[in-house]
Amino acid sequence: MPTRDPKNWMWAEACELLERVERIQRQFFQLGISAASRPTWEPPTDIFETEDTLVILVALPGVSPAQIQVGVEDGGVLVVSGQRDLPPEARSAGIYRLEIPHGRFARRIELPPGRFRLEQQDIVDGCVLLRLRKLP
Repeated sequence: MPTRDPKNWMWAEACELLERVERIQRQFFQLGISAASRPTWEPPTDIFETEDTLVILVALPGVSPAQIQVGVEDGGVLVVSGQRDLPPEARSAGIYRLEIPHGRFARRIELPPGRFRLEQQDIVDGCVLLRLRKLP
C-alpha cells in the first residue's frame, strides 16, 4: 500500500475543512431570502476539464430528476438546485439515524472563463452528470 506524505494530507484536510466552513457560512448568512425558500444544504460536486469539455458531477442520491433544476446566473455561475424529500416511510416512523441531507438544496459552481453549451444532462448512479461543450 502506498504511503501518503503527512504534510500534503494535512494540507488537503485543512483546505477541505475551510471549504465546508465557507459553505455553511453561505447557508446561514443568505440575506433577502425567506427561510422557506432558502436552500438548507449543498450537494458535493466533482468537476473535470478536458480540452473541449467541462464535466460536472453533482451527488444527489434519492433525488427525483423532476426535482432538479439547472440554470446559469449572471457572471457565469452554474446553479443546480431542487429538493430531496424524506421517503414516505420516514414521515411516520421514529428516526434512528438521519445522515443524508434532505430539504431544499442549491450548488453554485463558478464556471471558468469562456462560453459553454450544455451538451448532456443525465442521472448516473445517483449523480447529475452535466457535460458542457466549450465554444470558440
